[in-house]
Amino acid sequence: MSRRRIGFWYRFAAVLCKPPLVVLIKRDWRGMEHIPADGGFITAVNHNSHVDPFAYAHYQYNTGRVPRFLAKSGLFKKGFVGAAMRGTGQIPVYRESTDALSAFRAAIDAVERGECVAFYPEGTLTRDPNGWPMTAKTGAARVALQTKCPVIPVAQWGCNELLPPYAKKPHLFPRKTHHVLAGPPVDLSRFYDKEMTTDLLREATEVIMAAVTRQLEEIRGEKAPETPYDPRRERIQQRRKTRAQTAQGPSQPGRAAARAGAEAALTGAEAAPAGREVARSGTEEESGK
Repeated sequence: MSRRRIGFWYRFAAVLCKPPLVVLIKRDWRGMEHIPADGGFITAVNHNSHVDPFAYAHYQYNTGRVPRFLAKSGLFKKGFVGAAMRGTGQIPVYRESTDALSAFRAAIDAVERGECVAFYPEGTLTRDPNGWPMTAKTGAARVALQTKCPVIPVAQWGCNELLPPYAKKPHLFPRKTHHVLAGPPVDLSRFYDKEMTTDLLREATEVIMAAVTRQLEEIRGEKAPETPYDPRRERIQQRRKTRAQTAQGPSQPGRAAARAGAEAALTGAEAAPAGREVARSGTEEESGK
């Protein structure tokens, strides 16, 4: 495959990152034949560990088509990391600002220049308790429909065993295996040349994530849940549950505990005068009265 457009910074990053990756994880990499040799395209990748961007970049680097990731804008601002992010052509995302859409424009420009843009459509580490892909944001679908470029679904598994989501300490032993499986391009042709409404983008996103999930099912040898984990739905359900508990007042065990506490307090109050009488009687006996 063509190794054009890699550049100094990407090669330098590879020199730094590849040796520890090779030491830490074994590799089971499949589907490289689906990575286009030429032209712009998108990869849609699941995300289940803070390590997997490096491991996945290693996988795609070895295909000759390096990925341009969308990353938080703060990483680009200063120091060696910022220089490396800019030098390797990564795309800054300005969250919750008027520049938020600039990342999509930059991604479209990169695809139209013949680059690969790697999307983590979930937008963050999966919160699914069993590590399956959760519901995704529509950015990848938006760029894909705007450019009509190939969308390659990619599933990965194993880095989450090295460093589980939101964990701080890696599990180095036994040595883990990084499994990657890229699939054929997702067919989005039925969405082309239509108004990009919210519903259309969500449907296209669901098609992309279904393809990613099928790849992960093949890696893991098991079926994913029929309904993807939805963080927004979970938050809504949790808020409803909290409001319902607040409206009902203390739970039955809580009411029982409160009642027992009140009874204990009352018993103590009644016992206090009796205690004082006993003490007074004892004092009188000791004085011989």
